[in-house]
Amino acid sequence: MRRSLKNKIIDVCTKKIQQKGEGVGVSFYAFFANKNDDPELLMEAATWWIKKHELNHFEKAKKIIEMVQSEL
Repeated sequence: MRRSLKNKIIDVCTKKIQQKGEGVGVSFYAFFANKNDDPELLMEAATWWIKKHELNHFEKAKKIIEMVQSEL
């Protein structure tokens, strides 16, 4: 997964935690606008989330940050 997407995931998850607390969950759709303006990037995130890590639709934001940081 490209570094720019990893950074965006960390930023979005961090903001969600700040807004809603440590237990907030996210899906990979949280990293994209409602408009699918970059299908290649969306598929990259989906592949990482679903195929590589076999994550559930919603996962704790804190867990996602830790996973992404371990790959930086």
